[in-house]
Amino acid sequence: MAGDDLVPENESGYKLAQPKQTLAEYQKMDENDESLQRYKQSLGLGGGKDLSDPNDPRVCIILSLSMESPGRDPVVIDLSAPGSEKKLKDKPFKIKAGARFTMIATFKVQHEILSGLHYVQSIKYLGIRIPGGKSSEMIGSYAPNTDKTPVYVKKFAEEEAPNMNKKFSVHSKFIDDDGKTHLEFDWAFQIDKDW
Repeated sequence: MAGDDLVPENESGYKLAQPKQTLAEYQKMDENDESLQRYKQSLGLGGGKDLSDPNDPRVCIILSLSMESPGRDPVVIDLSAPGSEKKLKDKPFKIKAGARFTMIATFKVQHEILSGLHYVQSIKYLGIRIPGGKSSEMIGSYAPNTDKTPVYVKKFAEEEAPNMNKKFSVHSKFIDDDGKTHLEFDWAFQIDKDW
């Protein structure tokens, strides 16, 4: 796989001008600025009990990737157990040809603010990336989860499966603006005439 194959698209050209700060430093910044306080609350800062696990150093924990499509039960790829992503390539899930579907990521954030999380994937057929087969979805920036918001859920843009009966392999990555990869895995799906 080419090194730049799973690099998110540079959507805004925005670069952080100052170094990252701790959660406590962010919470104390401009305490008297009402609009900044509302912004911090929208990020989840200052509300609820922090659920970060002191024994788990990960900042972003991807719990699942799901596919929803009208007329069928959701297909859920459970990624919560360490190493669970290693089994996905051998168990392709089926998508009906021409069906409309939506992918959904469920995840947790802990210890620090997660800045600019992206989901990037490359879809291949017989080892060759298909035209339009690389996509990048901006998920966003998030504060650590609290008891008020124990998990985050991001619904991606709706897609339509091609009208062809073939098996595709996918290489996926969750990566943030700092270039830190939070999860990278291979999986597969089969386009078929029926579910």
